[in-house]
Formats: sequence, C-alpha cells, structure tokens
Amino acid sequence: MAVTLDLGAIRARDGFDALVAALGGAAAARLVGGVVRDTLLGLTPADIDLATIVPPDDVMARLAAAGIRAVPTGIAHGTVTAVLPSGAVEVTTLRRDVSTDGRHAVVAFTDQWRDDAARRDFTMNALYAEPESGIVFDYFDGLADLAARRVRFIGDPLQRIAEDHLRILRFFRFHARFGDAIDPDGLAACAARANDLMALSRERIAAEFLKLLIAPAAVPVVALMIERHILRAVLPEITSAEPLRALATREAAAGISPDPIRRLAALVPPDAAETIGARLKLSNADRKRLMQATAGPGDEGPRALAYRVGGTVAVDRLLLAGADVAPLDGWTPPALPIGGGALVARGLAKGPDVARALRRIETRWIAEGFPDSTRVEAIADAEVAAMSSA
Repeated sequence: MAVTLDLGAIRARDGFDALVAALGGAAAARLVGGVVRDTLLGLTPADIDLATIVPPDDVMARLAAAGIRAVPTGIAHGTVTAVLPSGAVEVTTLRRDVSTDGRHAVVAFTDQWRDDAARRDFTMNALYAEPESGIVFDYFDGLADLAARRVRFIGDPLQRIAEDHLRILRFFRFHARFGDAIDPDGLAACAARANDLMALSRERIAAEFLKLLIAPAAVPVVALMIERHILRAVLPEITSAEPLRALATREAAAGISPDPIRRLAALVPPDAAETIGARLKLSNADRKRLMQATAGPGDEGPRALAYRVGGTVAVDRLLLAGADVAPLDGWTPPALPIGGGALVARGLAKGPDVARALRRIETRWIAEGFPDSTRVEAIADAEVAAMSSA
C-alpha cells in the first residue's frame, strides 16, 4: 500500500504550486529529505527542498520565465534557491558522486532518482514525495527505519563516512533527535572512524555539535559518544556528560529552552573554555559567553547579576551553578534613572567626582533592589552631600 504525504501545509505556501509547474510538474520534481521525514513524523519542517531532473542552468531559465526569482546559491553542485512569496525553496538537480575525499564531493548530474538517493547519508533522509499527489518513494527502507526511530546509514556505513567525515557527528545528532535504539553497525563504524573528524574544518564540527547539544536526547547521546571515544580526537577535554545532565535537568525545571553555548560550557572545563572557543572558531560573542558561563552566581543576587552582565550570561551562570533563576522570569534589567547632569546640577564639579558618585549611587540602587526614581533622587542627594562635606 502506497504511503502518501499530507501536502496541505506545503501546497498552501504562496508560489509553491507555480514553482513545481515551472520545473515540469510531478514527473520532474519531488519533495526530498527533511520536509518528507518531518511531515511524516507530524513535525513542522524547517525547510522545503525539491529535487529535480532538470539541469541547474535550465532550472534558472525556467524560473526566470515563470517570473520566479532564482538565486544560484550552489549551482556548481546543482542547487538553485527559488525565492517565493512564502519563503525560499532549495531546488537541487539529481546528483551522483564522482569522487569524494571525506570533506568535499565532485558530483555529476543525473536523471535517476535512485542514484540521487544512494548518495545521501541516512535512509530516513532519502525519502521523496510527489508534490502533487504526495506519494512517497522509498529506495532504501527509510519508511521502516523512520517508523522504528532508527537512524541507519544507506549501504555500508564505513563507505558513507569515508565520503563525508561529518556524517559521524550527523549520525549522533540525528539519533539524539529522532532515534530510539541505536543502529549497532552505524555506531561501530563511527567509533572505528572517529579520528577522521580531525580532517574536518573546526567550523563544520562546531556547527554540527552545537545542533546536537540541543536535541531532545542530547544527554544520553553525548554520554555514549564519550564512552565510545567519538570526541577524543577533536574535543578531548570533554570527558563526562554528568554536568550536561545536571544542566538539562535545571533547564527543564525552570522552563528554559536548551541553549548550545550554555550546554557546551557545561561540558568543557572552565580553564579550557577559551582554548575550545578558539579551536571551534566560535564568534567573539560566543567565546566570551563560553568563558563567562562558569563564573558562578555572584553574591548580589540574580537580578543584580543580570544587570551587571546581561540576562543571557546571568541565566548561564545561575543555571550552571545550580542557583535560582526564578527572579529573572519576565524581568528586564532597568537603566539607572539618574545621570551625571543631575549630579552637576546638585553642585558636583564635572569630572571624576561625578563618575565616583554615580558608581556609589548605582551600587546602593542595586543593593536596594532597583527602586524607582524618587528613591534614587534621595540616594543622590545623600551621596552629593557626603562628598561635598568630605
């Protein structure tokens, strides 16, 4: 019995049917990958991708003729982005691998759907669906694996990993998101080839690992990766998943969404945060946050901490320290309701005295729990009087 995809939400997207028609209809284009997988699971797909037998230059021409804006985002590898009123859709010509080196692939275009499916990583990602009828095409038992929540490589896992080493991390990320019982052949292959991760750019490793850290089953999957020495070649500092487990428990109890940088901070030793941030080529903001996350809750209280370091870093520090984050729920750090001009008007000379007085006023304002401007005016009067009489 044929499996069909519910196309309601997809076909309701403005411009989608016109795009399919421009490509030649269901005979020439099919939905592929995550949009099929997620829709079958009852999830809202993050992206919509189409595979087509139409060569990429012809895709550009057909979309232009149909009045659809086309951007050659990866045309050398067959990908054109169609910009629809309802959002972007990636259209990729069917491909087969000519050669691979573990990081990059040389591809040739084809009109054979099975060849395109065969070069994909996991069976659940090699599902196609007609964009008009919703009929699903399954070349490698992906439907059975999806039903069993089993992440399984297409063909020989070692060969799939040799083609692209990042598939090691993708195997664990997809298992953390979709998996139930782990595929033993895939696990064994990833463990055997874990050192291949060293050949990848650190940016690719970071992007994949950070996605993994916020997946639903991140904690047991990271524990398994540590047990099987998956990370040892690229992140040897990560030796225990227990801090991540504790953080995940606190996030859930506080109703706070998982955050990849916060969760990475739980896993890495504080004295290695700067090194790891640089190794993974994180942004300057994320490196700084990674280093600040384990500095502790401070001794002025949660709101004072949030005022001094910002809400995001404060939540990181409180959760990682096991401190209460409830006082920050719905609270936005206010601005000090007085400035230097008001102190000069009270008789202080412009310069260092004003700066010192503002610091003292701010300290008292924080200690008193951020009172309103009336109280701040009184504090300012007292500080100016004290400094004037000194």
